[in-house]
Amino acid sequence: FQQRRMALRNASFVTEFILAGLTDLPDLQLPLFCLFLLMYVVTVLGNLGLIILIRLNSHLHTPMYFFLFNLSCIDLCYSSVFTPKMLINFTSKKNIISYRGCMTQLYFFCFFAISECYVLTSMAYDRYVAICNPLLYNVVMSSKVCFSLMLGSYLMAFLGAMAHTGYMVRLTFCNANTINHYFCDILPLFQLSCTSTYVNELVVFIVGSIDIIMPCVTIFVSYGFILSSILRISSTEGRSKAFSTCSSHIIAVSLFFGSCAFMYLKPSSAGSMDEGKISSIFYTNTVPLMNPLIYTLRNKDVKLALRKILSRRQF
Repeated sequence: FQQRRMALRNASFVTEFILAGLTDLPDLQLPLFCLFLLMYVVTVLGNLGLIILIRLNSHLHTPMYFFLFNLSCIDLCYSSVFTPKMLINFTSKKNIISYRGCMTQLYFFCFFAISECYVLTSMAYDRYVAICNPLLYNVVMSSKVCFSLMLGSYLMAFLGAMAHTGYMVRLTFCNANTINHYFCDILPLFQLSCTSTYVNELVVFIVGSIDIIMPCVTIFVSYGFILSSILRISSTEGRSKAFSTCSSHIIAVSLFFGSCAFMYLKPSSAGSMDEGKISSIFYTNTVPLMNPLIYTLRNKDVKLALRKILSRRQF
Protein backbone atom coordinates (compact mmCIF):
# COMPACT_ATOMS: atom_id res chain seq x y z
CA PHE A 1 0.00 0.00 0.00
CA GLN A 2 2.83 2.40 0.92
CA GLN A 3 4.60 1.60 -2.38
CA ARG A 4 1.39 2.35 -4.30
CA ARG A 5 1.02 5.69 -2.51
CA MET A 6 4.65 6.57 -3.32
CA ALA A 7 4.13 5.59 -6.97
CA LEU A 8 1.06 7.84 -7.14
CA ARG A 9 3.00 10.69 -5.51
CA ASN A 10 5.87 10.38 -8.02
CA ALA A 11 3.59 9.97 -11.08
CA SER A 12 2.74 12.85 -13.40
CA PHE A 13 -1.04 13.26 -13.46
CA VAL A 14 -2.79 13.40 -16.82
CA THR A 15 -4.11 16.77 -18.06
CA GLU A 16 -4.92 15.55 -21.58
CA PHE A 17 -5.60 12.28 -23.37
CA ILE A 18 -4.63 10.90 -26.77
CA LEU A 19 -7.42 9.14 -28.68
CA ALA A 20 -6.14 6.05 -30.53
CA GLY A 21 -8.98 6.32 -33.06
CA LEU A 22 -10.51 3.55 -35.15
CA THR A 23 -7.26 2.58 -36.86
CA ASP A 24 -3.60 3.72 -36.99
CA LEU A 25 -3.18 2.78 -40.69
CA PRO A 26 -2.43 6.03 -42.65
CA ASP A 27 -3.98 4.75 -45.91
CA LEU A 28 -7.38 4.31 -44.22
CA GLN A 29 -7.59 7.80 -42.64
CA LEU A 30 -8.90 9.66 -45.72
CA PRO A 31 -11.45 6.99 -46.82
CA LEU A 32 -12.76 6.77 -43.23
CA PHE A 33 -12.93 10.57 -42.99
CA CYS A 34 -15.04 10.71 -46.19
CA LEU A 35 -17.28 7.84 -45.01
CA PHE A 36 -17.99 9.29 -41.56
CA LEU A 37 -18.40 12.82 -42.92
CA LEU A 38 -21.05 11.54 -45.34
CA MET A 39 -22.75 9.60 -42.52
CA TYR A 40 -22.74 12.68 -40.27
CA VAL A 41 -24.17 14.97 -42.97
CA VAL A 42 -26.98 12.46 -43.71
CA THR A 43 -27.60 12.07 -39.93
CA VAL A 44 -27.89 15.83 -39.37
CA LEU A 45 -30.06 16.43 -42.46
CA GLY A 46 -32.27 13.40 -41.76
CA ASN A 47 -32.94 14.17 -38.09
CA LEU A 48 -33.24 17.93 -38.62
CA GLY A 49 -35.62 17.32 -41.53
CA LEU A 50 -37.79 15.02 -39.40
CA ILE A 51 -37.85 17.56 -36.53
CA ILE A 52 -38.96 20.37 -38.89
CA LEU A 53 -41.51 18.11 -40.64
CA ILE A 54 -43.18 17.03 -37.37
CA ARG A 55 -43.14 20.60 -36.09
CA LEU A 56 -44.73 22.09 -39.23
CA ASN A 57 -47.39 19.42 -39.91
CA SER A 58 -50.37 19.48 -37.52
CA HIS A 59 -51.40 15.93 -38.58
CA LEU A 60 -48.21 14.65 -36.99
CA HIS A 61 -48.94 16.22 -33.58
CA THR A 62 -49.78 12.84 -32.02
CA PRO A 63 -48.08 10.86 -29.20
CA MET A 64 -46.23 8.59 -31.66
CA TYR A 65 -44.66 11.56 -33.48
CA PHE A 66 -44.07 13.43 -30.22
CA PHE A 67 -41.75 10.58 -29.19
CA LEU A 68 -40.23 10.45 -32.69
CA PHE A 69 -39.60 14.24 -32.49
CA ASN A 70 -37.69 13.73 -29.21
CA LEU A 71 -35.81 10.74 -30.64
CA SER A 72 -34.64 12.86 -33.59
CA CYS A 73 -33.53 15.67 -31.24
CA ILE A 74 -31.57 13.17 -29.14
CA ASP A 75 -29.97 11.54 -32.22
CA LEU A 76 -28.98 14.94 -33.62
CA CYS A 77 -27.27 15.97 -30.36
CA TYR A 78 -25.94 12.47 -29.67
CA SER A 79 -24.08 12.14 -32.98
CA SER A 80 -22.67 15.67 -32.54
CA VAL A 81 -21.05 14.77 -29.19
CA PHE A 82 -18.20 12.82 -30.78
CA THR A 83 -18.45 12.77 -34.62
CA PRO A 84 -16.98 16.29 -35.26
CA LYS A 85 -14.01 15.46 -32.97
CA MET A 86 -13.66 12.07 -34.67
CA LEU A 87 -13.52 13.77 -38.12
CA ILE A 88 -10.86 16.24 -36.92
CA ASN A 89 -8.82 13.32 -35.57
CA PHE A 90 -8.78 11.61 -38.99
CA THR A 91 -6.98 14.65 -40.44
CA SER A 92 -4.59 15.44 -37.54
CA LYS A 93 -1.35 13.69 -36.58
CA LYS A 94 -1.94 13.65 -32.82
CA ASN A 95 -5.50 13.17 -31.57
CA ILE A 96 -5.49 15.13 -28.31
CA ILE A 97 -8.45 15.86 -26.03
CA SER A 98 -8.16 17.73 -22.72
CA TYR A 99 -9.14 16.07 -19.42
CA ARG A 100 -12.12 18.42 -19.01
CA GLY A 101 -13.11 17.95 -22.64
CA CYS A 102 -12.96 14.17 -22.17
CA MET A 103 -15.17 14.23 -19.06
CA THR A 104 -17.64 16.60 -20.77
CA GLN A 105 -17.81 14.28 -23.80
CA LEU A 106 -18.35 11.29 -21.50
CA TYR A 107 -21.19 13.06 -19.65
CA PHE A 108 -23.12 14.04 -22.79
CA PHE A 109 -22.49 10.65 -24.41
CA CYS A 110 -24.03 8.92 -21.35
CA PHE A 111 -26.90 11.42 -21.14
CA PHE A 112 -28.03 11.06 -24.76
CA ALA A 113 -27.43 7.28 -24.90
CA ILE A 114 -29.57 6.67 -21.78
CA SER A 115 -32.21 9.13 -23.06
CA GLU A 116 -32.46 7.09 -26.27
CA CYS A 117 -32.99 3.88 -24.24
CA TYR A 118 -36.02 5.34 -22.46
CA VAL A 119 -37.49 7.12 -25.50
CA LEU A 120 -37.42 3.82 -27.43
CA THR A 121 -39.13 2.19 -24.41
CA SER A 122 -41.81 4.93 -24.37
CA MET A 123 -42.39 4.34 -28.09
CA ALA A 124 -42.89 0.60 -27.43
CA TYR A 125 -45.47 1.43 -24.73
CA ASP A 126 -47.19 3.82 -27.16
CA ARG A 127 -47.44 1.03 -29.80
CA TYR A 128 -48.76 -1.38 -27.12
CA VAL A 129 -51.59 1.00 -26.17
CA ALA A 130 -52.38 1.81 -29.85
CA ILE A 131 -52.74 -1.87 -30.83
CA CYS A 132 -53.96 -3.54 -27.61
CA ASN A 133 -56.26 -0.75 -26.30
CA PRO A 134 -57.15 1.42 -29.36
CA LEU A 135 -60.42 2.71 -27.86
CA LEU A 136 -58.61 4.04 -24.77
CA TYR A 137 -55.60 5.35 -26.71
CA ASN A 138 -56.44 9.08 -26.47
CA VAL A 139 -57.16 8.77 -22.73
CA VAL A 140 -54.13 6.61 -21.82
CA MET A 141 -51.65 8.48 -24.07
CA SER A 142 -52.75 11.98 -23.08
CA SER A 143 -50.37 14.92 -23.47
CA LYS A 144 -49.75 14.84 -19.70
CA VAL A 145 -48.69 11.16 -19.85
CA CYS A 146 -46.43 11.80 -22.88
CA PHE A 147 -44.69 14.73 -21.18
CA SER A 148 -44.29 12.68 -17.97
CA LEU A 149 -42.69 9.80 -19.91
CA MET A 150 -40.26 12.17 -21.60
CA LEU A 151 -39.47 13.98 -18.34
CA GLY A 152 -38.80 10.60 -16.71
CA SER A 153 -36.53 9.62 -19.63
CA TYR A 154 -34.43 12.78 -19.29
CA LEU A 155 -34.34 12.48 -15.48
CA MET A 156 -33.04 8.88 -15.68
CA ALA A 157 -30.48 10.02 -18.28
CA PHE A 158 -29.32 12.86 -16.01
CA LEU A 159 -28.93 10.55 -13.01
CA GLY A 160 -27.12 7.86 -15.04
CA ALA A 161 -24.76 10.36 -16.68
CA MET A 162 -24.00 12.01 -13.32
CA ALA A 163 -23.24 8.61 -11.74
CA HIS A 164 -20.85 7.54 -14.52
CA THR A 165 -19.08 10.92 -14.81
CA GLY A 166 -19.01 11.59 -11.05
CA TYR A 167 -17.30 8.28 -10.29
CA MET A 168 -14.97 8.69 -13.30
CA VAL A 169 -13.75 12.07 -11.98
CA ARG A 170 -12.79 10.32 -8.70
CA LEU A 171 -10.30 8.06 -10.55
CA THR A 172 -6.64 9.04 -10.83
CA PHE A 173 -4.95 8.92 -14.24
CA CYS A 174 -1.14 8.85 -14.09
CA ASN A 175 1.39 8.45 -16.90
CA ALA A 176 -0.69 6.38 -19.37
CA ASN A 177 -2.93 8.69 -21.38
CA THR A 178 -3.71 6.91 -24.68
CA ILE A 179 -7.40 5.94 -24.85
CA ASN A 180 -7.91 2.82 -26.98
CA HIS A 181 -11.01 4.29 -28.66
CA TYR A 182 -12.18 7.13 -30.91
CA PHE A 183 -14.00 8.94 -28.08
CA CYS A 184 -13.95 9.10 -24.27
CA ASP A 185 -15.87 5.96 -23.41
CA ILE A 186 -16.19 4.42 -19.94
CA LEU A 187 -14.40 1.07 -20.33
CA PRO A 188 -11.30 2.35 -22.22
CA LEU A 189 -10.82 5.01 -19.51
CA PHE A 190 -10.86 2.31 -16.80
CA GLN A 191 -7.82 0.69 -18.42
CA LEU A 192 -5.79 3.91 -17.91
CA SER A 193 -6.62 4.43 -14.24
CA CYS A 194 -3.82 3.91 -11.71
CA THR A 195 -6.36 3.59 -8.86
CA SER A 196 -8.94 0.86 -8.26
CA THR A 197 -11.91 0.87 -10.66
CA TYR A 198 -13.94 -1.69 -8.66
CA VAL A 199 -16.62 0.82 -7.55
CA ASN A 200 -16.81 2.27 -11.08
CA GLU A 201 -17.29 -1.19 -12.59
CA LEU A 202 -20.03 -1.84 -10.04
CA VAL A 203 -21.70 1.47 -11.05
CA VAL A 204 -21.46 0.50 -14.75
CA PHE A 205 -23.03 -2.89 -14.02
CA ILE A 206 -25.86 -1.48 -11.84
CA VAL A 207 -26.66 1.57 -14.01
CA GLY A 208 -26.14 -0.47 -17.22
CA SER A 209 -28.49 -3.18 -15.95
CA ILE A 210 -31.15 -0.60 -15.08
CA ASP A 211 -30.79 1.40 -18.31
CA ILE A 212 -30.41 -1.54 -20.73
CA ILE A 213 -32.10 -4.58 -19.15
CA MET A 214 -35.15 -2.77 -17.69
CA PRO A 215 -36.06 -1.01 -20.97
CA CYS A 216 -35.39 -4.27 -22.90
CA VAL A 217 -37.73 -6.24 -20.62
CA THR A 218 -40.42 -3.53 -20.94
CA ILE A 219 -40.08 -3.58 -24.75
CA PHE A 220 -40.20 -7.41 -24.91
CA VAL A 221 -43.29 -7.57 -22.66
CA SER A 222 -45.00 -4.81 -24.73
CA TYR A 223 -44.29 -6.67 -27.97
CA GLY A 224 -45.47 -9.95 -26.42
CA PHE A 225 -48.90 -8.37 -25.83
CA ILE A 226 -48.77 -6.66 -29.25
CA LEU A 227 -48.01 -9.96 -31.03
CA SER A 228 -50.86 -11.78 -29.28
CA SER A 229 -53.25 -8.94 -30.23
CA ILE A 230 -52.08 -8.95 -33.88
CA LEU A 231 -52.59 -12.73 -34.15
CA ARG A 232 -56.21 -12.26 -33.00
CA ILE A 233 -56.90 -9.80 -35.87
CA SER A 234 -58.96 -11.67 -38.46
CA SER A 235 -58.22 -9.57 -41.59
CA THR A 236 -54.88 -9.89 -43.40
CA GLU A 237 -54.88 -6.15 -44.13
CA GLY A 238 -55.33 -5.33 -40.45
CA ARG A 239 -52.46 -7.63 -39.47
CA SER A 240 -50.06 -6.19 -42.06
CA LYS A 241 -50.95 -2.62 -41.00
CA ALA A 242 -50.29 -3.47 -37.34
CA PHE A 243 -46.99 -5.17 -38.21
CA SER A 244 -45.86 -2.22 -40.36
CA THR A 245 -46.41 0.27 -37.49
CA CYS A 246 -44.15 -1.84 -35.24
CA SER A 247 -41.46 -3.04 -37.69
CA SER A 248 -39.61 0.31 -37.82
CA HIS A 249 -39.38 0.46 -34.05
CA ILE A 250 -38.24 -3.19 -33.77
CA ILE A 251 -35.35 -2.53 -36.23
CA ALA A 252 -34.25 0.61 -34.30
CA VAL A 253 -34.43 -1.18 -30.92
CA SER A 254 -32.49 -4.24 -32.17
CA LEU A 255 -29.64 -2.10 -33.55
CA PHE A 256 -29.31 0.14 -30.50
CA PHE A 257 -29.79 -2.28 -27.60
CA GLY A 258 -27.92 -5.14 -29.28
CA SER A 259 -24.73 -3.11 -29.79
CA CYS A 260 -24.99 -1.47 -26.31
CA ALA A 261 -25.41 -4.83 -24.56
CA PHE A 262 -22.44 -6.28 -26.48
CA MET A 263 -20.21 -3.40 -25.34
CA TYR A 264 -21.20 -2.92 -21.69
CA LEU A 265 -22.66 -6.17 -20.35
CA LYS A 266 -19.54 -8.33 -20.75
CA PRO A 267 -16.03 -8.41 -19.17
CA SER A 268 -13.60 -5.87 -20.68
CA SER A 269 -10.15 -6.70 -22.08
CA ALA A 270 -7.75 -5.25 -24.66
CA GLY A 271 -9.08 -7.65 -27.31
CA SER A 272 -12.71 -6.90 -26.47
CA MET A 273 -11.96 -3.14 -26.69
CA ASP A 274 -11.02 -3.57 -30.37
CA GLU A 275 -14.27 -5.49 -30.93
CA GLY A 276 -16.04 -2.80 -28.90
CA LYS A 277 -14.89 -0.08 -31.31
CA ILE A 278 -16.73 -1.85 -34.14
CA SER A 279 -19.77 -2.44 -31.93
CA SER A 280 -19.83 1.19 -30.78
CA ILE A 281 -20.01 2.42 -34.41
CA PHE A 282 -23.53 0.94 -34.49
CA TYR A 283 -24.89 2.84 -31.46
CA THR A 284 -22.87 6.05 -31.98
CA ASN A 285 -23.00 6.54 -35.77
CA THR A 286 -25.26 3.99 -37.48
CA VAL A 287 -28.35 4.24 -35.22
CA PRO A 288 -28.65 8.10 -35.40
CA LEU A 289 -28.21 7.76 -39.19
CA MET A 290 -30.72 4.91 -39.61
CA ASN A 291 -33.54 6.14 -37.33
CA PRO A 292 -34.82 8.97 -39.59
CA LEU A 293 -34.46 6.73 -42.67
CA ILE A 294 -36.30 3.82 -41.01
CA TYR A 295 -39.17 5.99 -39.76
CA THR A 296 -39.42 8.02 -42.99
CA LEU A 297 -39.15 5.30 -45.63
CA ARG A 298 -41.47 2.89 -43.78
CA ASN A 299 -44.07 5.45 -42.68
CA LYS A 300 -46.96 6.56 -44.93
CA ASP A 301 -47.94 9.52 -42.69
CA VAL A 302 -44.42 11.00 -42.81
CA LYS A 303 -44.16 10.52 -46.59
CA LEU A 304 -47.59 12.14 -47.08
CA ALA A 305 -46.66 15.10 -44.83
CA LEU A 306 -43.39 15.51 -46.75
CA ARG A 307 -45.24 15.54 -50.11
CA LYS A 308 -47.71 18.15 -48.80
CA ILE A 309 -44.93 20.47 -47.59
CA LEU A 310 -42.95 20.07 -50.83
CA SER A 311 -46.04 20.73 -53.01
CA ARG A 312 -46.91 23.78 -50.85
CA ARG A 313 -43.37 25.17 -51.31
CA GLN A 314 -43.54 24.58 -55.09
CA PHE A 315 -46.95 26.28 -55.29
